[in-house]
Amino acid sequence: MQVPAGELLSKIAFPSDLKQLTEDELEQVCNELRQYIIDVVSVNGGHFAASLGTVELTVALQYVLNTPYDQLVWDVGHQAYGHKILTGRRDTFHTNRIHGGISGFPKRSESVYDTFGVGHSSTSISAALGMAVASQYKGETDRQHVAVIGDGAMTAGMAFEALNHAGIENSNLLVILNDNNMSIDPNVGALKEYLTDITTSKPYNRFRDDIANVLTKISSIGPDAFKIAKKLEKSIKGTLLKRSNFFEALKFRYFGPVDGHDVKHLVKLLQDLRNIPGPKLLHCITVKGKGYALAEKDQTKWHAPGLFDKITGEIKKTKYDKPQPPKYQDVFGHTIIELAEANSKIMGITPAMPSGCSLNLMMKAMPNRAFDVGIAEQHAVTFSAGLATQGLTPFCNIYSSFMQRAYDQVIHDVAIQKLNVVFCLDRAGIAGADGPTHHGAYDLAYMRSIPNMTVSAPMNEEELRNLMYTAQLDNMGPFSIRYPRGNGVMVDWQRPFKAIPVGKGRKICDGEDVAILSIGTIGNEVVKATAMLNEEGYYPAHYDLRFVKPLDEALLHEVFSKYGHVITVEDGCLEGGMGSAVLEFMADNKYHATTVVRLGMPDQVIEHGEQPELWADCGYDAASIAAKVRALDIKRNKHTIAS
Repeated sequence: MQVPAGELLSKIAFPSDLKQLTEDELEQVCNELRQYIIDVVSVNGGHFAASLGTVELTVALQYVLNTPYDQLVWDVGHQAYGHKILTGRRDTFHTNRIHGGISGFPKRSESVYDTFGVGHSSTSISAALGMAVASQYKGETDRQHVAVIGDGAMTAGMAFEALNHAGIENSNLLVILNDNNMSIDPNVGALKEYLTDITTSKPYNRFRDDIANVLTKISSIGPDAFKIAKKLEKSIKGTLLKRSNFFEALKFRYFGPVDGHDVKHLVKLLQDLRNIPGPKLLHCITVKGKGYALAEKDQTKWHAPGLFDKITGEIKKTKYDKPQPPKYQDVFGHTIIELAEANSKIMGITPAMPSGCSLNLMMKAMPNRAFDVGIAEQHAVTFSAGLATQGLTPFCNIYSSFMQRAYDQVIHDVAIQKLNVVFCLDRAGIAGADGPTHHGAYDLAYMRSIPNMTVSAPMNEEELRNLMYTAQLDNMGPFSIRYPRGNGVMVDWQRPFKAIPVGKGRKICDGEDVAILSIGTIGNEVVKATAMLNEEGYYPAHYDLRFVKPLDEALLHEVFSKYGHVITVEDGCLEGGMGSAVLEFMADNKYHATTVVRLGMPDQVIEHGEQPELWADCGYDAASIAAKVRALDIKRNKHTIAS
C-alpha cells in the first residue's frame, strides 16, 4: 500500500532535488523521511530499526556527495531504505521486498545509485576500495568513495582485511562506522568494547573538538603545516586515549566519535572530509530504531518486525483457532538444549545470529556452552573444529547462504581431519523476501562434493530432531543438516529421539508408473501433489531420500528397477544437487530404461518473493509437480475415477 510523503520529502525524487534545500530545512527532511519509513514498513513489512538509525547520515551524505558520480556503498543493506527513497524509488518503495517489486537491498540492476549489490555483511570497504583504486588509476582525482559499515559488520575478517589493504593504498576512501552497538542482536567481542571505550572516554571527547579546530587552522597554512598538524593530531589522540589509535595504526585518519543524528553537523564534517586526501574513518554514534520509541527500546525485536500498528506498536500476527507447527529454528533451539542436557560434550556456535537461529535459548540456559562469535563465519567453523579436536561435539549453526563464506574452512579444517562438527544450515532453500543474496540454493551441491561429509535434510520437525540426535552420536564425523526458514508441518513434534541409519531413506507411499524422489521439507509439497493426483487416478510413489550423501543405494535400485519414470524434487540448485546425484547413480549402474525429470532451482538468480510464489516460479510447488506427472506418458486408473 502506498502512503503519502511529507511536504518536503514529496518534492524530492533524486538527490539533486535535496540539494536545492537549505541546511536549515534538512532536519525537517529527516523527520519526514523517518516517518515515511515508519508509515510504509508498518503496513508492508520489511527491515525497520536499522534504517531509522541512519536517516540523518543518509540525508547528509546525499546532500554533500555528488552521487552517483561519487560512489556510496552501503554495507548489508538493512541501513539503506532512506537511500532508496531519496534516489528515485520513493513512489515504488511500497513494493519493497514484494514479489515483482524493488529489492530490500541495494542492487546494481535496480538503480545507478546502488553502486554495489549487498545482502551479506562486511563487503563495503573492500568494494569501495576497489572503486577508489580504479578511480585513481583512471585519473578521476575528484571522485569520492564512501563505505557505510555498521559496527557489527566490522567484526568480520573481510572488513579487517580491507582496512589493512586500504591503509597502504592512499586512495580517496572514507569509511563511515555506524556505531549503534547492534547487528541484529547486541554486538559481542573486543572490538565492541574498544569502540565503547572511545565513546565513553571523557578526556578524549572533552578535548577532541578544541583540538580539531586548532589543527584545521594549522593545516590551512600550507603543505608543510598540514604534515605537522597530522603528526600532532596522531600524538594527541594517542596520549588522550591510548587505545584510540587502532584505526590510525592501519594508516587511517580517525575522526570522531560524533553524533550520527545531528544532520547539520554531519553535513559540515562531510564537506570538510572531502578535502582531506587518503583513507579516513568517521566514527558516528547512532541509535538503532531512532525516532520510534519501541524500536529504540527493543532493537532486536524491531529489526524486522513484520506488519505493525504504528500508533500502538502492536505487531500484527495471524490468529489461529488451534495450535500451529513451530518454526524450524525453534525446533533446533529447543532440541539442542535437550541433547546438551543428556550429552555434556555438546556446544553451540553461531556467527551473530542467536535470535535468528534460536541458539539464544541455549545461550540463556547454558551460557558456558553456547557462543555468539560475531559476524565471522570462517572463524565460527574453525573455532568449532578446535572444540572438536578436544572431544567436544559442536553444533555450528549458520544460515545456508552464509556458510558459503566458510567453505574453505569446512574442507580444510573439518572434513580433511574428519572432525565431528555438526553443521545446522538454517534458511536452506528459498529464503523468501530477502531475495538472491539469502536463498540457500547451493548447500546440497557444495556439501555433497566434500569427502567425509554426511549431507542430510529432514522432511519435518521430528526428522530434524532425529537427525540432530543421530549427528551427535560417537565418531559421526562432519555432518550437515539443512532446513528452511518458516514453520514446519507438525503440531505434535516433541517426540522421543530415534537414531536414523546414516544414508537410509524411506518410502512415503507406494505407487505405479512414476516415482517421485524428494529431499528435505519440500517433500511436503510432493505429499500435496500426490493427494491431488490420486483424486485424478494417478498414483505416483513417493520416496524421501533424507540423505544426499551417502545415497540410499538399495532404495534407488528399487526405484530404477520398478519405475519407468522418476521425478526428483529439491529446494536447491539443480546443478550438482540431489537430482544430479540420482543421475550419477543411474549412469554408474547402467539404468537406461528410466526417464528422469529434475525439479529444483534453475541455473539463474532467483529474485525475492514469498516462498510459495518462488516455488511456483521455479516449477516445484505442488501444482507444478502434479503437472509434471500428468505430462508423462502414463495412463490414469479409469475405474478409480469412475468410482
